Amino acid sequence: MQVAVFILVVLVFVAVSGALARLVRVPLPVLQIAIGAALAWPVRGIHVEIDPELFLLVFIPPLLFADAFGAPKRELIALRWPILDLAIGLVFFTIVGFGYALHWLVPSIPLVVAFALAAVLSPTDAVAVSSIVDKTVVPARLMHILEGESLLNDASGLVMFRFAVTAALTGGFSLTAASLSFLYAVAVGVLCGAAALFAAAKALQLLNRIAGVPAEAQVLVMILLPFVAYLGAEHFGASGILASVTAGLLTGGTGIFRHLGVSARIQTMSLWATLSFVFNGALFIVLGVQLPDIIRKVPPELTGHYPVLQPVLTVVALTLCLIALRFLWIWVGDIGAAVSARLGKRQVEPFGLRVRLAGSVAGVRGAITLAGILSLPLVLRDGSPFPARDLVIFLAAGVIICSLVFASLALPTIARGLVEPGEDAGAAEERLARVGAAKAAIAHIERIAATDAEDGGEVPGARLAAAEGIVAAYRRRIAASDEAVEARAEAREAGRLELELRLAGIEAERAAVRSMLRDGLINDHTARELFTEITLTEALLKGRQTRK
Repeated sequence: MQVAVFILVVLVFVAVSGALARLVRVPLPVLQIAIGAALAWPVRGIHVEIDPELFLLVFIPPLLFADAFGAPKRELIALRWPILDLAIGLVFFTIVGFGYALHWLVPSIPLVVAFALAAVLSPTDAVAVSSIVDKTVVPARLMHILEGESLLNDASGLVMFRFAVTAALTGGFSLTAASLSFLYAVAVGVLCGAAALFAAAKALQLLNRIAGVPAEAQVLVMILLPFVAYLGAEHFGASGILASVTAGLLTGGTGIFRHLGVSARIQTMSLWATLSFVFNGALFIVLGVQLPDIIRKVPPELTGHYPVLQPVLTVVALTLCLIALRFLWIWVGDIGAAVSARLGKRQVEPFGLRVRLAGSVAGVRGAITLAGILSLPLVLRDGSPFPARDLVIFLAAGVIICSLVFASLALPTIARGLVEPGEDAGAAEERLARVGAAKAAIAHIERIAATDAEDGGEVPGARLAAAEGIVAAYRRRIAASDEAVEARAEAREAGRLELELRLAGIEAERAAVRSMLRDGLINDHTARELFTEITLTEALLKGRQTRK
């Protein structure tokens, strides 16, 4: 019962936080973490012990799958080298640089444990990055690199974290074994993600052959896909995170949605949007719930003569160290890319100082870091306590909060003016695609209408009259995308008036259905079917209204 109440409380505050973020103008993840901390801080507040493995299983696969599915695949492929450079090279650079810096700053932490903390802090969090980084102020190229990096670096960071923990438990480390295990985790993780997607496609094909299968069964297959990929990879000792990401990246390009019915497609997209919002919010609130207990137990190694100031300064220093390491790696990588392009006589667009700084500050940490560090064993193999366990957990939680706060406060200032005003490249591309699709539709409809006119048809002129109305709507869409400002303004105004009239008609339909249901002229089933159709039409029209 206590767990059920906790889940309901979290869901309530996820909804509340969505409204509060609009009122207080605070980044949503920061607000949600603050809400979680407020729920847990009082003496009688919420206190829940989380199982790190269960935490990873419940939250991470669906969220990473959703982020990977929505990621721009074309841009990720074009930027694959800088993404891999950050996702793999920066991880190892961070482990070495941050590990030694931590051991120097806090000598009570053994070097191997410092490397473990550095490994679990090296991945940026895809969920946190997408939630806190404003895509309207960060250049598109940098944003795509950050998204791709955060999707891929979890595998390298967590694999190296496991190696460091094993070295702490056994007192030994083999570079050859670690390298082979890393390659195995990546390769098998990718294969498990692809295999899970293949199994889902076969399951959907089978459901399609069975008449009368409800759309909800197909939706359930899509919801289970990231969990199957994650558990399959973990079963074989590979990276479940990378398996979920692979399944998400491949889903959009493999055509699996053609096996879904229209109703199942609509339900799947709507359900995934809802789950992403709920899981994102719940994730940060649960993180906030964990923080008060961690902060209350400030390790004595950090108190010294200044019990409040010293822990804060240590966390800030470590966060700045991570930012500095990212900045140095991005800067050196940018110089290397420029030299390579010059030798190969290719054009390359180097990052400026502010873009490098924005990319460094935007490398925020989140749920994966906390879940990973909480999975540290309590004791060594000889039964003695794991060295500095409480200390590194405290530091990891502090760096998570500090990186989120730094990004929230500093990014808007750093990135101001980096994005040139004017039409977004994505919007221009979408406009061209709409015009091309509309012209193709007009040509096809006119061919059908001409064929019907030649054959006579069952009702002479009926198909031609219907075609004229449809073609007129397509021509209005093309006019709305015209380069001429006056033509676009006139077409948009006509379109706005048409949308207003259609929405008014839909509201009248809804009121009429309610009246017929209330008077007993139709039953609940009929009313539900009509309300569903009306709602879908309204959603499409309001989507058009929002884009105008």
